[in-house]
Amino acid sequence: MKIYAFEVREDELQDFENVKQRYNVEITTDSSRLDLDNIDKVKGYEAITILGHSYITREVADKLVENGVKYVSTRTIGYNHIDVQYAKEVGLKVSNSGYAPNGVAEYTVMLMLMTLRNYKASLYRGNCNDYSLKGLQGRELRNMTVGVIGTGRIGSCVIENLKGFGCKILAYDHAKKNTTTPGVKYAKLDELLRNSDIITLHTPLTDTTYHMINKRTLAKMKDGVIIINCARGELMDVDDVIEAIENQKIGGMGLDVFEKEEGIYHEDRRSDIISNKEMAYIRQFPNVVMTQHMAFYTDTAVSDMVDYGVKGLVDFAEKGTCDFKL
Repeated sequence: MKIYAFEVREDELQDFENVKQRYNVEITTDSSRLDLDNIDKVKGYEAITILGHSYITREVADKLVENGVKYVSTRTIGYNHIDVQYAKEVGLKVSNSGYAPNGVAEYTVMLMLMTLRNYKASLYRGNCNDYSLKGLQGRELRNMTVGVIGTGRIGSCVIENLKGFGCKILAYDHAKKNTTTPGVKYAKLDELLRNSDIITLHTPLTDTTYHMINKRTLAKMKDGVIIINCARGELMDVDDVIEAIENQKIGGMGLDVFEKEEGIYHEDRRSDIISNKEMAYIRQFPNVVMTQHMAFYTDTAVSDMVDYGVKGLVDFAEKGTCDFKL
């Protein structure tokens, strides 16, 4: 089987060498993104694998089929960069990837703790030899009520991590309304919004979750609420969030993702003009911790993503389906 791999990072190269041997396949690795300008590279290949900056639009899907590609995998969990429905209509089989949820779950709790303990402000002070304490008094997680929105693999792992801190845990998942979990109370979304000191998002981006954090839902939250987002930036209406930070409705945020982060995160843009004004503005608040979409980024997760991305393609060819079929 011949596979063309786009968006291959340097840290993935050894893992691709490993899966070549494991699945006895031929893989061509390419650091560039798939687009209409370079799509003819896939001629002669049965399958391709991509990351999140290669967009499988209708036009791209048509050209893939025209060039003989049958199978597509994304080495990511999210797949909003793929028009899955149209890809299926033209005969492409599509899969996403997976990895153990522990890395993102641990990172989520880290952002909670950093925000609760005013880490950003204390770090900035230390950089200029200001070791004063005024304004840095934190709060303890054991005294908080944490609301977890979305209790799939990652959200459930976050809950397990939080149990060790002794905090009260509320959970909401539209597919698990009647779930009973020891140490966790499943609640309606409005109840969770009203009663949580910290709200952490672990739901996929869909038409119904787009901008779910907005002026209306923020109004239902406690004053000074802390919001953590390691899922998708588009879950939040940035303008409404900025207003809520400015009027102190939001007391702190930990963000690993941001709307319109494409072309910015995972790139070296030190010498460039960056057009995302909202990103630049929200970053300057002392109570907002932002990182560059790296909660997933561990050695184990990278290896898993490559393995699942290739295994899905092999299973499509050999079995007609795979565990992560979309």
